Amino acid sequence: MSTTFSAPLGDRGRLVVPAELRARQGWKQGQPLLFVETPDGVVVMTREQAKASLRAQLAGESLVDELLAERRANAHREDDA
Repeated sequence: MSTTFSAPLGDRGRLVVPAELRARQGWKQGQPLLFVETPDGVVVMTREQAKASLRAQLAGESLVDELLAERRANAHREDDA
């Protein structure tokens, strides 16, 4: 479920995140937030949220295993040639 929040951009680019959104996200005063620019807009998250998202995206994938399989396939093709 997504919810839309609105906040005005203030002096010197300051943005006050609505209290309800801060509470829902568990964001605390002084906590650094990351602003990730995407083709669809900007995503705001904590470093911990970014790490968790990256881990979830990479879960189950072993880049080493993928590289070894690719190298073996290339070697097999060269042997057949």
